[in-house]
Amino acid sequence: MSPSVPLQEMIRAIRSARTQCEERGVIQRECAAIRAQFRQVDNGARSHNLAKLLYVHMLGYPAHFGQMECVRMIASPRYSEKRVGYLGAMMLLDEKQDASLLITNSIKNDLSHSNQYVQSLALCTLACMGSAEMCRDLAPEIDRLLRASNSYIKKKAALCAVHIVRKVQDLGELFAPAARSLLSEKNHGVLHGAVVLITELCERNPETLERFRKTVPDLVQIMKGLVISGYSPEHDVAGISDPFLQVRILRLLRILGRNNEAASDAMNDLLAQVATNTDSTKTVGNAVLYETVLTVLDIKSESGLRVLAVNILGRFLLNNDRNIRYIAMTSLQRIVGTDHNAVQRHRGTIVDCLKDQDASVKRRALELSLALVSASNIRSMMKELLLFLSSCPPELRAQAASGIFYAAERYAPSQRWHIDTILHVLTTAGGDVRDETVPNLIQLITNASELHCYTVHKLYRALLNDISQQSLVQVACWCIGEYGDLLLRGECQETEPAQVTEDDVLDALETVLQSHMSSPATRGFALTATMKLSTRILDNVDRIRSIVSIYGSCIDVELQQRAVEYNALFRKYDHMSPYTSILSDKNTCLQVCDLLGLLGGSEEPLQPSPAPGLSLNTASTAGGDLLDLLGGLEPTPPAPGQIYTNTHTSHTTPTVTVYEKDGVTLTLSCEKQSDSVLTVTLTASNSTDSDMSSFTLQAAVPKVCLSTSNAKEAFSVRTCTYSRLCKTVSVGPQTQSYDALSYDEHQSVRGKVWSIRCKTTNYIREEENHCLISKINKAVAVFNKKLYHFPPPNLAFNSRC
Repeated sequence: MSPSVPLQEMIRAIRSARTQCEERGVIQRECAAIRAQFRQVDNGARSHNLAKLLYVHMLGYPAHFGQMECVRMIASPRYSEKRVGYLGAMMLLDEKQDASLLITNSIKNDLSHSNQYVQSLALCTLACMGSAEMCRDLAPEIDRLLRASNSYIKKKAALCAVHIVRKVQDLGELFAPAARSLLSEKNHGVLHGAVVLITELCERNPETLERFRKTVPDLVQIMKGLVISGYSPEHDVAGISDPFLQVRILRLLRILGRNNEAASDAMNDLLAQVATNTDSTKTVGNAVLYETVLTVLDIKSESGLRVLAVNILGRFLLNNDRNIRYIAMTSLQRIVGTDHNAVQRHRGTIVDCLKDQDASVKRRALELSLALVSASNIRSMMKELLLFLSSCPPELRAQAASGIFYAAERYAPSQRWHIDTILHVLTTAGGDVRDETVPNLIQLITNASELHCYTVHKLYRALLNDISQQSLVQVACWCIGEYGDLLLRGECQETEPAQVTEDDVLDALETVLQSHMSSPATRGFALTATMKLSTRILDNVDRIRSIVSIYGSCIDVELQQRAVEYNALFRKYDHMSPYTSILSDKNTCLQVCDLLGLLGGSEEPLQPSPAPGLSLNTASTAGGDLLDLLGGLEPTPPAPGQIYTNTHTSHTTPTVTVYEKDGVTLTLSCEKQSDSVLTVTLTASNSTDSDMSSFTLQAAVPKVCLSTSNAKEAFSVRTCTYSRLCKTVSVGPQTQSYDALSYDEHQSVRGKVWSIRCKTTNYIREEENHCLISKINKAVAVFNKKLYHFPPPNLAFNSRC
């Protein structure tokens, strides 16, 4: 390619290149020719070559070697070369380059040039790439040009002054007087530059802001002239007179009226006129209206004017342009805290925007919808938000869930509604909720004691339906572990009755433990829940132990530690478990049962009856042992072949005093009425002159398993309540019987507890209380051994003071 190829020919050659390598070859050859011509002293085609170099720079190829040529061309007296030189300086130079300092003197000279277009070139270049040093050196020249008579130069100088103020804030005071005088100009370009300069000065200096508040009437008059002016072809854009200047004036009024009531009052009428008369069918009109709304909402405007501004934003929400809807929701979100009721009127339109296809519009609509939730509309808004949550994009699901949680926590009308809402969110988006959701929900469920049964049933159903939502599974496992006994009862008024067995619950937890979707934290919840159930169920304790023991060798350290600790609890504290099973041979199977209920004693005085004598069809040595129960002596073994029997006609009973101190006497009498009925009577009496209070006596009958051939006979133990301990002891007891044991086809007898609470002023010490329990239990054990020839019921009494 010849070095004299014009710019158009070079562009055509570059575009016709088939490959990038061929394009690079064309550019490299042309750049080499340009360098060669730059080295020539007398080159008449410098502007032509620099124009080609600028095109190469626009394509992204290096063109730094043309910087000095720009400096030389700026100093040229020819306008054609000066124009290309200034253009090259704006493109190839910046304030970080040392070569930019070389053109400072040329710019200063051109600012004083007689040709306005040369002055314009210098002003544009300084406004584009002037450094702080250049701005300080040339600021007086710019201030001089601001006061010139040429409107073309004043417009350029005002924009150059804006750049200088941004670079060197201290120079703002230099331009303030000239900027104030520019507001009296009729030229729209000068007015536009003056408004931009004043806006920059007010934003950067509070003192200047106070000074320019006096110009509010002038700005209002200019704005009114633009609004009511007729058609002007020079400034008309889609029927709006100079919308660019209107927007700039509205922004300046917003700054001047902020936090100032006097300035705000001066512009209220103007803003109402602009909001009413501006055409909103065109984009240009919407731009002016949007700036008007922002100004109204930012100053101390009247309430009616603010409602008008919110209504304008409401009309924006109905616009087909998504950009207009987006900025409308952004503006509404800024004012929803201060004008909540005004924004509430457009709630339906905002909720409809949740169905928009654009993701950014959906996000803004979601944020605004969450901000509109209040105590009065919580139910209706939550329905819409939950519906949106089920179909929203994945990137918005976490934000929606967090917002719903916050709104439900703040405005929930009831605890049940709160729990239902959070469970719905966990079912829909359980994997996208925050980490603190699980402990917060657990605390909520714990505090709602009346909803424990309802919650555990609902969570159990949710667990059976879906175990992929980890947060939901964790809460469900915790509830089952804590309130599993309520689940097994199957009695819940709030939900449909469902019979859940112990195996069903353990199967659900075992499914969570074995699922590949369960995280280590979820498995920890399930394992802990399984362990807790060992104190709440009866027949599957061994299965629980086997499940827990499996994870003692789990690869996950957390699960392994939990399993090992739980197994240690089973081994070390098994005797404290209320459902401990004691296995014996096939003829003996005794099982201790927990306290199932407490029966209060009668407060009416009861007359004690004399205890009948003891008459047993046994050897005398056996009878002696029975009478010496409290002496700690073991009964004498019977002779070989001797069998203790009790005929149905014999109703004699032994009477033993088991406690006697401080006027309180406890006697125990036992009577075997038949092979299947044993009556134990405990009598408490007071021999002091004063009433006794706070006296408590409890007795527990354990679960009994029978394995004899005649075990299917009905077996029961009847108990009696005792009178209040009064001053006199000559009254007889009135007995009232309760079924304490019952036998069914599965050969299991479940125990019941009864309690006697009487007034007493003398307290029994703790160690004496334990001694009393030991004596009663020993007496019952010996009595059982003497009266029964098959495994008897293991009776035990417990008293508490």
